[in-house]
Amino acid sequence: MDRTPPTLELLESRHDFPGPYTFKVIGDANADLPERVASCVQEALGLSAPPPTSIKTAEGGRHESVTVEPQCPDAESVLRLYAALRELDGVVFLF
Repeated sequence: MDRTPPTLELLESRHDFPGPYTFKVIGDANADLPERVASCVQEALGLSAPPPTSIKTAEGGRHESVTVEPQCPDAESVLRLYAALRELDGVVFLF
């Protein structure tokens, strides 16, 4: 995975916090990725329930794209989420 997350300054200049922030996580389709992404976001933000996700399976079925848009309290929480999501097994791309 070679894409770096945005900087704190960029996040603060382009987003109003608290507010929603969209993450797209692409990974192996056979690795229960949607559940692990939702659980990771829930834990990182201290949510009482996992956030809703949308899932799209790539043609051929090898990869899934998981979109999640949690309410983030601040830009630092976005950066923490990027770091936590990068650590999930099977993640190929994150933006």
